[in-house]
Amino acid sequence: MRPLHIFLLILFLSCSKKEAKERSVFKNPYYDEAYNFLDKGIYDSAFFYFNKAKDVFVEVNDSLNVANCFIVMAIVEKDQGDNFGAQESSLTAMDYLNENNLNHHIYLGANYNSLATATYNLKEYQKAIGFYEKALEFSTDTATIIAIKNNLALTYQYLHRYEEAFKLYHTLLKQTKNNPNEYARVISNFAKAKWLKDSSYVAAPEYLTSLKIRQRSGDLWGQNASLAHLTDYYTRDKPDSALYYAQKQYDVTKKLHNANDEIRALYRLVLLSPSEQSKHYFTRFKYLNDSIQDARAAAKNQFALIRYEVEKNKADNLRLEKENSEKQNRLVRQRAITGASIFLLLLAVGGGTLWYKRRKQRLELEAENKVKETQLHLSKKVHDVVANDIYHVMTEVEYRDDLDREVLLDKLEIIYNQSRDISHNVEQRSTVEVPYNEQISTLLKPYGTSDRRISIVGIDAEQWVDVSKRIKEEIKYVLQELMVNMKKHSRAERVVVRIEKSDQQLKIFYKDNGVGLPAERPQGKGMANTVSRIESLGGGIIFVSEPGEGLSITVNIPLI
Repeated sequence: MRPLHIFLLILFLSCSKKEAKERSVFKNPYYDEAYNFLDKGIYDSAFFYFNKAKDVFVEVNDSLNVANCFIVMAIVEKDQGDNFGAQESSLTAMDYLNENNLNHHIYLGANYNSLATATYNLKEYQKAIGFYEKALEFSTDTATIIAIKNNLALTYQYLHRYEEAFKLYHTLLKQTKNNPNEYARVISNFAKAKWLKDSSYVAAPEYLTSLKIRQRSGDLWGQNASLAHLTDYYTRDKPDSALYYAQKQYDVTKKLHNANDEIRALYRLVLLSPSEQSKHYFTRFKYLNDSIQDARAAAKNQFALIRYEVEKNKADNLRLEKENSEKQNRLVRQRAITGASIFLLLLAVGGGTLWYKRRKQRLELEAENKVKETQLHLSKKVHDVVANDIYHVMTEVEYRDDLDREVLLDKLEIIYNQSRDISHNVEQRSTVEVPYNEQISTLLKPYGTSDRRISIVGIDAEQWVDVSKRIKEEIKYVLQELMVNMKKHSRAERVVVRIEKSDQQLKIFYKDNGVGLPAERPQGKGMANTVSRIESLGGGIIFVSEPGEGLSITVNIPLI
């Protein structure tokens, strides 16, 4: 669906940019800068400036331009492989759009189409259909409607709802007769749908007709699609023909300079080529595939960091404004206090003190009964689990001259972990079950301070539904250990934690800008326990650190 998406993106951006300039009563330099980077293909910088431009539009209550910024940010995220981030940006854009306002319809149509495509990429086809239908509801441009209907028909194919797809294709055949490239697209996609429904259907003539139209018009994207269809069609019964068309497709993808399509062509060549030639294709396939995966992973973390930096700058500005306001208030209060009567001051202080004492006594009395049971329970646990072990260590320190310092530290660390477990168990006595994503948020956020920002990405409640209780419990311990290690040693000001689930794998990405892991300091018990927990789940953990350059940790946990 990439050619359709490029067409819709160009159409929307050209319209939105023109309309935004006509509506604006002031100059937003971030907005113009964002489009300059977007035109040059520098997407991370474009995303950064759209994020800053959005904040300016929020300040002047220009909701339509706020929505426009979020829509373009979603499109950039989706194109760079961050489909979850794209969904989040698209849904946020909805808060600034009004379905009853005709001026908003072009933005609603573009946003629903972008949201549908990101959802489609995540293989949530049923949800994608609903978003495509909403995109059609708000689209009036004929070319846009045709492109969305093509996407919708392809989504029906993936769900094997062929009759609904056929109905759309019949309509599209009539609507695209005067547009050769779109007509060729419909012919080719329609033929594939009929062949998928009935494997005995002879689709080759329609594929070849579509290919000839696209060759005459020089439509390389279309040729790539037709050659892919022909390769798949001949793979089972005529592998020689399939190999011929796969090689043709590979030649076209190299002209397109698109790694994703080149990978698909290489995959077909690996399956169809003789063994020696297949090895050559596989080497290229693996190189491109690894590069794309690395780029997508970097993009996801990058967009999270960009959002974090913008929010941090905004928070810093708000803090400065608050400090200036407080200084002004202090001056006013000082002048008022100077003219106040000493008698009134003493009366206020005396009355306030009396009120405070009475209130404190009342609160203490109310709290006493509430905490008594917890105190008794905690005291018993401390006595049974911790006190005896501490006494044993004290005895060793007092009477042994050959005491091993490392052994003593290990024993104290065990006692420390036991005391943490006691606190954890007491807190879990509540009968109300807290959603897991809220547990994670509650666990991590306290480690943030005014000098340290904790960014958490990807802890939506839906993605934890089919994750086992054991894995969720171990993840909490792992995240807690990472936070404790960060707080003790890293001196970091920015920390990003991203959790992602895909292909039966749960991935945790941790990044801070602290001092890293010094080479001279061995790995402590806490981090060793973390590695042990991950390995017990059949997963793996990778540390990447240079002293003074921060720490990156990647955790992979299989879900099956």
